[in-house]
Amino acid sequence: MRMRQQLLGVTEAISLQPSAFSQKPLTPQQTMTIHSQLDPALQATEAAGSLCWACGSAVEADAHFCPACGKVQRAAESDHFRFFGLQRKLVIDVPSLEREFYKLSRKLHPDLFVRATADEQAWSLQKSSQLNDAYRTLKEPIARTQYLLGLEGVKLEEQSSAATKAARESGTEKKQVVPPELLEEVFELNMQLQELRMNKQMGEADEENTQALQAAKSRFEEQLAGIGKELEVSFAEWDSALDSNNDSLKSGAKENLVAILNKRSYIRNLVRDVNEVLES
Repeated sequence: MRMRQQLLGVTEAISLQPSAFSQKPLTPQQTMTIHSQLDPALQATEAAGSLCWACGSAVEADAHFCPACGKVQRAAESDHFRFFGLQRKLVIDVPSLEREFYKLSRKLHPDLFVRATADEQAWSLQKSSQLNDAYRTLKEPIARTQYLLGLEGVKLEEQSSAATKAARESGTEKKQVVPPELLEEVFELNMQLQELRMNKQMGEADEENTQALQAAKSRFEEQLAGIGKELEVSFAEWDSALDSNNDSLKSGAKENLVAILNKRSYIRNLVRDVNEVLES
């Protein structure tokens, strides 16, 4: 508010004097330029992107629209949480997120900007794309967790089917982490998978291994179903650590999240491998 009053005062003072540049009234851009030169504090504020490009009113750094004139603001780099005005927390009210998504979708829809400036049209398109990406990521617990860990500089183990295929084609060993509690069972499972593959190649029935693999598949699917509960506990741990701003607690919560996601990926791969052999 102080800056707006100061700006109006400068504008009035200049308008009472012959302009050194032109006898025409100053444009808003000329006024802002002169004022920036007169007030370093305002210049710093402009650099921080907290002034509306259209009317010069103060706007929050991640605001999508000016609260004074309603104009769409410049599209800027922003993480998915900030785009929705959220902290980097994992417990999210998904229905509220969905309502905000549809609200912003209507306000940012490019059809509303067909008569706006080229910049505004471009910003609405960019913000609409950012909105879709942010919503698609944050609404899903796994995608949300992976995204947050990425923001925190954590690299998850590559255990996707694409990584498996690439490793096979290149002859390299795929990087993966076997959850300690599954080591013994995985060793036995790999033996059964290898034996069943060989028997199938030789055209021999292997009812015993087939039944054992089907039972193992059921156990793994039950474990996958239980991972959701594990994540809920770790979500609460992360959010609590964030609230307390305790780096040690945050580090521990991140380690737990990584372990759960790696376990989930590994078990999903096991289920996929068993299905491939059973259905071959």
